[in-house]
Amino acid sequence: MSSILSLVTGWPGPSGFGSASSAEQVTEGIDASHLTAIITGGASGIGLETARVLALRKARVIIGARNMEAANEAKKIILEEVEDGRVDVLKLDLASIKSVREFARNFIALNLPLNILINNAGIMFCPYQLSEDGIEMQFATNHIGHFLLTNLLLDKMKETAKTTGVEGRIVNLSSIAHIHTYEDGIQFDDINNPTSYSDKRAYGQSKLANILHANELTRCFQEEGVNITANAVHPGLIMTNLMKHSAILMRILKFFSFLLWKNVPQGAATTCYVALHPNLKGVSGKYFVDCNEIKPSTFARDELLARKLWDFSNKLINSSSKSY
Repeated sequence: MSSILSLVTGWPGPSGFGSASSAEQVTEGIDASHLTAIITGGASGIGLETARVLALRKARVIIGARNMEAANEAKKIILEEVEDGRVDVLKLDLASIKSVREFARNFIALNLPLNILINNAGIMFCPYQLSEDGIEMQFATNHIGHFLLTNLLLDKMKETAKTTGVEGRIVNLSSIAHIHTYEDGIQFDDINNPTSYSDKRAYGQSKLANILHANELTRCFQEEGVNITANAVHPGLIMTNLMKHSAILMRILKFFSFLLWKNVPQGAATTCYVALHPNLKGVSGKYFVDCNEIKPSTFARDELLARKLWDFSNKLINSSSKSY
């Protein structure tokens, strides 16, 4: 009840920030000039706002986006405000294993460090369809693409953290919708089953996977003694292009729950807080809502489920990969 009250009122939580805080407010005074960040889906919505605020705080920002025209327009918008900003764009289609591999190769070829990886892009409530690799589209885009991308960039992140002594941070954008998933959490045996497909539960499943991914990364990092953290965030309810497959439903919902909805600067706040704020140094394997840590679902705290998902994801990628 208190979390609903703080959401409606915008009252800050223990972090000093709350649902009414904006991305600029939660990063005020932070100098990120020594940091390089990748953000997927940074061409629109909260991804664009996240990229803008990171650039405003002097970070070097690489936007990964499927639509290069939109990505270049986003870069232009950011540089009009942040004249000395450092923003690059690279093509990335998270629903394509080939594209993810090409993005990783292209980024590594730039010979830049990598301090922050923000796995932001996603799709929501889309009708049943398979990716070009034969994987259910929401699971492919929201989880598998980011899982592979993270794995391909981990060596670069580890190298950067080791040579600079600066903590690396991975931020997975999840959702409160992770609680509305299939009966077993993740449908390992029926991931591509069209008869059991539910657009809402498939979305919830992919968002659960985002949290489990961050948790298993944390376990691996702590086991290896790597100076990188991984956390998951729920950005809040924001009307963006993500809602395009359920626009009418969302408008009706927004009408009856308008107090619970955020604007885009507020929606990007938790991502920016977890990516940049010094108070989160060493904090890993946590789930944040409104810039404050909360406890996710039972499934999201299941260590065995997280390890099973990790192995399943690797096998799915290996079996789906063509000879690129």
